[in-house]
Amino acid sequence: MDWFVYFLKSKKKRWYYVGSTNRLEERIREHNAGKVFSTKLHCPLDLVYFIRFDKEVSARSYERKVKNMRKEKERIIRIIENSI
Repeated sequence: MDWFVYFLKSKKKRWYYVGSTNRLEERIREHNAGKVFSTKLHCPLDLVYFIRFDKEVSARSYERKVKNMRKEKERIIRIIENSI
């Protein structure tokens, strides 16, 4: 089963969320329905970036890296914003 680390961007302001899941499409719908505490105030949200992993442990590890290392998160956000 594939796992994903994904970035969501608020349509309201320059705010990004990073998460991981093995059910990407359903999880995005949950976020936009206001069912996720950490994102409900920032809806609506767009999926702007995701990375696929073969294993849950790899996805969770990368998610922690992105969340804990500001430079890594900013690097990815620059990639996202330069491609829009």
